[in-house]
Amino acid sequence: MSGDTLAITILLASFFIMVFLRFPIAYAVALSSVLCLLSQGLPLTTICQQMVKGISSFSLMAVPFFITMGCLMGSGGISEKLIALANSCVGWMRGGMAMVNIVASYFFGGISGSAAADTASLGSILIPMMVDQGYDDDFSTAVTITSSCEGLLVPPSHNMVIYATTAGGISVGSLFLAGYLPGALLAASLMIGSYIISVKRNYPKGEKFSIMNLVKQMSVSIWALAAVLIVVFGVVGGVFTATESAAIAVIYSLIVSVFIYRGLDWKGVWRVLGDCVDTLSIVLILIATSNIFGFCLTRLHVPELAAGAITSITDNPIILALLLNLILLVLGCIMDMAPIILIATPILLPIATSIGIDPIQFGIMVILNCGIGLLTPPVGAVLFIGSAVSKVSMERVVKATLPFYLCMIVTLLLITFVPAISMWLPQMLG
Repeated sequence: MSGDTLAITILLASFFIMVFLRFPIAYAVALSSVLCLLSQGLPLTTICQQMVKGISSFSLMAVPFFITMGCLMGSGGISEKLIALANSCVGWMRGGMAMVNIVASYFFGGISGSAAADTASLGSILIPMMVDQGYDDDFSTAVTITSSCEGLLVPPSHNMVIYATTAGGISVGSLFLAGYLPGALLAASLMIGSYIISVKRNYPKGEKFSIMNLVKQMSVSIWALAAVLIVVFGVVGGVFTATESAAIAVIYSLIVSVFIYRGLDWKGVWRVLGDCVDTLSIVLILIATSNIFGFCLTRLHVPELAAGAITSITDNPIILALLLNLILLVLGCIMDMAPIILIATPILLPIATSIGIDPIQFGIMVILNCGIGLLTPPVGAVLFIGSAVSKVSMERVVKATLPFYLCMIVTLLLITFVPAISMWLPQMLG
């Protein structure tokens, strides 16, 4: 066995062994990289150099700002107002509260950018409301966790910033624009599934549609939705960079949460900032350690070897696209979102581009695949949060989620094989 082959074996085998032993993913990534470097006789100072290099990026400065913005908005009384807005839009339909849940997640996703925050914030309000109105608790939880994945696609999303940086400086503005239609498609798909189930189970309708009520709720919620406009149109219009827009959005979110909606006092602001630091520390440690792992992969030519192995199976672009999705879905079952983006993107992106998939379209595919992974055992963080919020056993939640998995897979396939869904808005706006 050659030296490089031994190093690759040590790197990947030790990593997956530690993942299956439930090591924290940052430790698994770092320790497997250390073992790989030692096997090659490289100095351990390389670890420090690569960790610092991994987080020394101007683009990544947007990540803490977006996380802070989401925490401020999520704790500042925004959830109730977005639920009321969603209710005025779609609450009149059969299974109206399920539709409200899905549409509210689309609105809230444009503020938080986090499926976990969406599930914890909206779920704690909507799941009890749905149960009180006659919806099954497992169905209510399944709708909540699956619709939360819309927040990963609807900008601003810090995971999109991580992907853009990892993929080699892709335009963050283009990636933001690319997420709107896929997010709307996912919402429509989940609404169709919810409607079919609601008709079969005779779930109730809400109040009749009222244009006056819609206008009233829109006027109240416009302050929250304006944060998204500041970020997206500011970046796309070239007014400021993604990092600058995120910083401005934090200041705006603070003003709205404290002075307009008054959902936070200054003690609450300090508590929210403490939560942000906790979340950010996890994200930055993952980025730093994943950069060491990526360094080892690149040095050992693993991306080229993986690309050659996958393309040797077939040269059919349809089958290759399906294989890429399958690999990402399997990784999503055993790893969290950020490590998948950081580790899999350098390996799989060259294969995707070789079969004609644009890097921006592939970014949307990666995000949605990772989102589905958040709902699947054994590592599905959003699945666990939904089960904890609703106090419904994970087994029942997974069973109730099965029809919605189908809706999400259909959406994923459409995004994969219909490039216009992701690329139309970025191309139209240049």
